[in-house]
Amino acid sequence: MSTAPPVSRSPGPPHPWLPTGQLVALTAALGLGVFMNVLDASIANVSIPTISGDLAVSADNGTFIITSFAVANAVSVPISGWLARRFGEVRLFVICTLLFTLFSFTCGISPTFPILLASRVLQGAAAGPMIPISLSLLLSNYPQHRQGFANGIWGMTAVVGPVAGPVLGGVITDNFRWNWIFFINVPFGLICAAVTWLLLKDRETRISRRAVDFIGLALLVVGLFCLQIMLDRGNDAAWFQSGFIVTMALVAAFALTLFVAWESTERNPLVELRLFRNRNFTIAAITMVFGYMAYFGGVVVLPLWLQTALPNTYNPTWAGYATASIGILGIVASPLAGRLADQFDVRFLVSLGLLIFSAVSFSVAFANTDIDFGQIFWSRVPWGLGMPFFFIPLTVLSFRGVAPEDMAAAASLFNFVRLVALSAGTSISVALWDTREAFHAQTINSLVTASTPALQHYMAHAADLGFSVEQAWAVLSRQIRNQAFMISLNELYWAIGWMFLILTGIIWLSRPGRAARKAVSGER
Repeated sequence: MSTAPPVSRSPGPPHPWLPTGQLVALTAALGLGVFMNVLDASIANVSIPTISGDLAVSADNGTFIITSFAVANAVSVPISGWLARRFGEVRLFVICTLLFTLFSFTCGISPTFPILLASRVLQGAAAGPMIPISLSLLLSNYPQHRQGFANGIWGMTAVVGPVAGPVLGGVITDNFRWNWIFFINVPFGLICAAVTWLLLKDRETRISRRAVDFIGLALLVVGLFCLQIMLDRGNDAAWFQSGFIVTMALVAAFALTLFVAWESTERNPLVELRLFRNRNFTIAAITMVFGYMAYFGGVVVLPLWLQTALPNTYNPTWAGYATASIGILGIVASPLAGRLADQFDVRFLVSLGLLIFSAVSFSVAFANTDIDFGQIFWSRVPWGLGMPFFFIPLTVLSFRGVAPEDMAAAASLFNFVRLVALSAGTSISVALWDTREAFHAQTINSLVTASTPALQHYMAHAADLGFSVEQAWAVLSRQIRNQAFMISLNELYWAIGWMFLILTGIIWLSRPGRAARKAVSGER
């Protein structure tokens, strides 16, 4: 087949397009790198109690396994564009993949908690550039009219990874040892790095020896570190009732404000904030922030509710099984969403995804404590259809109008806002859920008095069954708490549904983009 670049691409690639077989291999390799990355962000979640017990630390301290990875990842993602210009995208991706593989191995062999923590920090730092650079490499090796399809394949791994993480982590931890949640990265990381280097070593991007923006880097590290710590520890520390959380918030706000001011005037900025002058990129980023916050808010709180309200029925593995249904249709729909993004106005596709999210959120906002596994599992299946139609066309929209030399910077910045949205959505949703639970529990308890006929009937029935007064009150208190958690969860889903509806209107503030105009005009 001919490898001449198509005329639709402007200004044209520096190399001929890869043959189909090599392009498939490259797509698989880059997708594998993304899958490992997003998998490791969530695979350790359900293993924290086991890891903490083996390494003799408290479960509360064990959560730093997640925090350390997220902080290092959040710091390194925004500077991916600068690193790509400094060292080349191909070289950067391969080096980061090999380092990620190495530190995955050291995580698995860690004999003490401090060594595991240090390995997770290094693993997170290496993982940061992998997602944005993999997307940039993929798009730069696909013709313009096929980039939506490429986004679909890439997005499929990004969609499925966070869902597979808790399930795979639970199964490995329950049936093998927790170390294997890290060891499984080693063979796949080596394959990913080798295939990418063999196919792209002669297609390195242009290198620019620009000076290091040390001031911008320092402000970014301090700001993101304090922001991540505030978001991660805020709920446990009662948020702004804690002097530590207030300090973290003030330092984060001050450092990030200075960072924006500095980067706006710096000749060689670490992060290309000028990309926000592009209307499509800005609208896509705003939609990603609030949409991802809402999405992960609903995804994270459900397994917490299952393990809190129904601990005898749902251990970490079964909670993962119950919520894994949100990834089923994502595997099938991701390539379809990518193909449609090449042919239709992506705003229609994003709106479809948001409306699916909204409809599912409203439909599950009327659940009760008698809900069974099948109802939980099947009610979340449509979420898997909404995610690729939200995420993939939105990613395509963010690149519309971005110059080829700015692709890596745009990918890193867009993925940075996604990462912040994920963290913020998790923390805020859990905080709202806990706060509303306390409110509803207090309200219900205020209605339960000695003169309440229902309470008198309950206590009499409990006595007939042989319960003591203390035992009856304990059972009643647990039921009230479960009802309060259920009402709070329903309220959260109701708010999430409205958030998705609002975003459906916001996305139409963007411009239609080139693919949409071609589809309308019949241009080929």
